[in-house]
Amino acid sequence: MQKVDFRDLGVIDFKIAWEYQEHLLTAITQRKKELGSPLKDPRHHLLFCEHPHVYTLGKSGKEDHLLIDLDQLNKQEAVFYKINRGGDITYHGPGQLVGYPILDLDAFFHDIHKYLRLLEESIIRTLLQFGISSGRIEGLTGVWVGHEHPESARKICAFGVRCSRWVTMHGFALNINTDLSYFGNIVPCGIDDKEVTSMQKELGNRQDITKVKEVLKTNLSEIFNFEYTQETQSSNINE
Repeated sequence: MQKVDFRDLGVIDFKIAWEYQEHLLTAITQRKKELGSPLKDPRHHLLFCEHPHVYTLGKSGKEDHLLIDLDQLNKQEAVFYKINRGGDITYHGPGQLVGYPILDLDAFFHDIHKYLRLLEESIIRTLLQFGISSGRIEGLTGVWVGHEHPESARKICAFGVRCSRWVTMHGFALNINTDLSYFGNIVPCGIDDKEVTSMQKELGNRQDITKVKEVLKTNLSEIFNFEYTQETQSSNINE
């Protein structure tokens, strides 16, 4: 069974978390270049965090899907980055749980579509444990509430990943107590005919994000068949 180092980074600037992901990914890929693939002792990481208000645009996204200008961004205390994940534009902010798995898929399977489906399944199971029924929509990556009726479905979790030498980065963003008004400044994930929702909106009250984290951690480990290392992980990325 694979072992995964878990670290909860708390509230952290998006760019700092992005650079930390790149650092972890580079360390793994460099070992693979030096020692060959697959590694006998692969190293995997899972990061949880929240970000201050930020919009990120993936490689396949359109910049005009950001509907506000720089002055409006500043007024909303938000920033904008073009980044190296797949997908279009999305929003991250307080009350949203962002997960960054840095997994060496050499130790799991060579199938990025399967990887995305398993991430989605982890979210679907987690939401169900909190009383929210959700699922997938054919042709649209993500987890949706009301998926049985695609024309009125609401996205509750977005996904966007990058994979280098079968090592993943970036990941998912689950809306828990998110201020959904910030999604009005973009065309979320390039989809202009569907709403965005959150656990708070669906259940009618604020949710305990710590409880959501614990349930999701368990579901990820069961679905991917890994276990967490026993070391206590500090939130300080410099340690």
